[in-house]
Parts: sequence; structure tokens; C-alpha cells
Amino acid sequence: MAVSGGASALLTLEQIMRDFTVASLPALVHRDIEPAMMERKADVFVGMRRSGKTYAMLEIIQRLRESGVEADRIMYLNLDDDRLGRPDLGTLDTALETFFRIAPRARSEGGYLFLDEIQVVPEWERFCRRVVDTEVIHLFLGGSSSRLLSKEVATAFRGRGFTTEILPYGLREFIRASGHDPDDTVGSRQRSTLASLADRYLAVGGFPELVGASDFARVQTLQGYVEMLVMKDVVERHGTENVGALRALIRGLFAANASQFSVSSFEGTLRSQGFRTTKVTLLSYLDHLADAYLVFLVPIDSRSAKTRMVNPRKVYAIDPGLASAMHVGGARNRGALLENAVYLELRRRLGPMGETAIAYHRTPSGAEVDFVIDSPLPGKERDFVQACVSLSDAAAIERETKAIAEALASAPGATATIVTLAEAGELQTPAGVARIVPFWQWALES
Repeated sequence: MAVSGGASALLTLEQIMRDFTVASLPALVHRDIEPAMMERKADVFVGMRRSGKTYAMLEIIQRLRESGVEADRIMYLNLDDDRLGRPDLGTLDTALETFFRIAPRARSEGGYLFLDEIQVVPEWERFCRRVVDTEVIHLFLGGSSSRLLSKEVATAFRGRGFTTEILPYGLREFIRASGHDPDDTVGSRQRSTLASLADRYLAVGGFPELVGASDFARVQTLQGYVEMLVMKDVVERHGTENVGALRALIRGLFAANASQFSVSSFEGTLRSQGFRTTKVTLLSYLDHLADAYLVFLVPIDSRSAKTRMVNPRKVYAIDPGLASAMHVGGARNRGALLENAVYLELRRRLGPMGETAIAYHRTPSGAEVDFVIDSPLPGKERDFVQACVSLSDAAAIERETKAIAEALASAPGATATIVTLAEAGELQTPAGVARIVPFWQWALES
């Protein structure tokens, strides 16, 4: 162990672990997160900083305790605890043996080991691969660094890890955190409350520690999140040199939230403003920001890899509240915030499959449907989902009818949904019917 003190350090580690077995867990908001818990695979939680990965782990611990698993067969260790100094592979080995000494049945009958902030241990993946291969305990890993991204987990674990994305609260979780029951839709008063909370969610977003914060504190904190991500997960990690261009890129991405973003065009804009950069550099920075979960990039719907590469991707922020906080016009662009929230809900439902299953669809006439979902699950038809603030005027109805009709005609058997702020009903088109549903109701569906 790279902790000063020898036997004293061992006693410190053992005390930390014993204290946890008798500790009460903090008050937790139920997250709609289900780890895979597959045999011989670790569950790895990935996502942007401050999105709630630690509390998601604690909630799973709570569920295990409530299901009857003895407390000493469940161990949580925060490797960023300052009492551990600079933990190394020896620290992990000692922690495992200490766990088995505290709870011998964990080795023979099975246990659950939660290692938080695992990225602070160099070569952590070597230890975790060995545990998954040789022990009967189930590993849960979490961390607040882009060193624990899904692509790297896949490489490090060589098929031994299952990734679960932890995003900020969705609407259902936001409603719970606000002290209401998202399943209580019995009366008009309850439905009005849920609709009001949905409007609030679009404006403030779902970062867990900011639910209920003042607008000033929320905006300041969210901007601080981005600054921390820039410095820790991009500049320090990748050795980024042109920080001015990086910050300009971030501003450009948030300004383009829920719309197409062309790196080539943006490079020209930066050059006109005196920045010295290249398209290759900007593409690299864009990939770093996406890897750190600041933004998601959605390609055009096409079977041609070349078509997907040459067409601009659409950009969506990790959280609608963050989009508002980072762009002066963001809070007023309700259409963009609604579309952003719809994408995030689709992403939650699909998990990491959303990386490849969601695209934007362009019809032969040039009309656009915000999302088409090609689920990899067998027997599932294509789903078209459109975000539209309101269908209250003839122009909006005509525009959406044309786009949905052309999309449905291109994919027999497909379904179509239009998510609005408040309206409900059906839209009849020459190629089929689209369901119209308010965002609050759609986001609360299973």
C-alpha cells in the first residue's frame, strides 16, 4: 500500500471498511437505473462529473440491504478518501483481503464490492480483471474522471465489464427529488402539478445537487461544472494547448444546442475572429468533449457510412439546465430545450445503445424528423419522434404532417410520436397516424 504508516495504514483501511458496514446511508432519491449484475462481469458507472454516480451506487447498496443481503457482505470504498493517501494496486489487494476477513462468507457465498473513484489507482483494471475472473464477488466501479469512459472500460476489461450510463435526473427522477409522486396522475390537480414540474425541469435541468437551488446559485454552479470538466477531463488529460479555441468551441456547441453543428463552418468563423486552429484540432476537441459527456453528437439517418460522415451531426447538451446556463439565449429557446430533453429521455431508455440507435431523419423533400430510433432488439420497428413546442397554428400542422408522412412512408410498420409542451391527440397523415403527447406524460411512460 502506498499509504504511509505500514500497520497503521492497514488499520485505517480496515476501520474505514468496518465503519461502512454499520453506517446508515444518506437520504436517497430513487434513480431509474438498473445495473446488469451479470455473472463474471463488473458493473461500471460512467457519466459526466456531478451527475450522481456515487449516489447511484449507494442506492444499489440500499436495495441489496433491503433484499436481505447481510450488511457485512456489501462493501463500499471511496478510493479518493484522503486517509488512504495515494492508493495503488496494493491498496486494492489489501482492501479485498480485509473485506474477506470482515465477512468470510463473502468469499465463499458471494459478496458485493463497490469501488468509487477507481480512476485514482494506476492500473486499476489489472486488479479488477483478476477479481472478476477468480472471485465470486460482484464488482461495481464508479469514478468522476474521463479515465472511466465506456470506450476505455471496454478496452480495459476486454469484455468483462458492463457499462451503465449515469445521466443527470430525468423528469421522473426530478419530480421525485422535488417531493412529488411521478406516478400520481389521477386527478387534474396532480396532472397540472406534473406539467408545471416538467416546465421547471426544462428550465433548470436535473443535476442532483441543484434541485431546489436558487437560479443564481444554479447557473454559477453549472458553469463551474463545465470549467472543471474543461480543465480536468480535456486540458490536463489530453494536453490541450489551444484553450482559447476549446472554450470558443464550447460556446459554439451550446449556441447550436438541438441543431446541426458543422466543424468546417465553425473553423471558418474562428479564423475570422483571429483564432489560429485547424479542422483536425477542432474535431479532436469535439471528441474529447463528447467523451467527457458534456455533449452528445447525433448523426443523420443513413446506411451509408460516407453519408453519415459528410453530413453535420446534431448536438445535444448533457442537461437542458446546463444548456440554458451556458448560452445567453438558451433559457428562452423552449423548442431547443424540449428537443434536448426528448433526446436525453430516449438516451436513458436505450442506455449505451443510444450511441448508435438514435439518428435524425431527413426526408427526400428535405423535411426533418428530430429522431428515428433503430432498436437493435429483434422484432422492433423503427420509431420516429418529433419534438414540437406547439401545434396550435396551421403552419406547424402542415410542416409536421409533411415530415411525419414522408418518414412513415419510408418505413412501413414504423410508429410516430410528436412530443409537445401541452397538447395531446392524434395527427392524421396520408401515410399513417402520429400520436401527439405532452412532454410530461411522454417522459413518465415506461
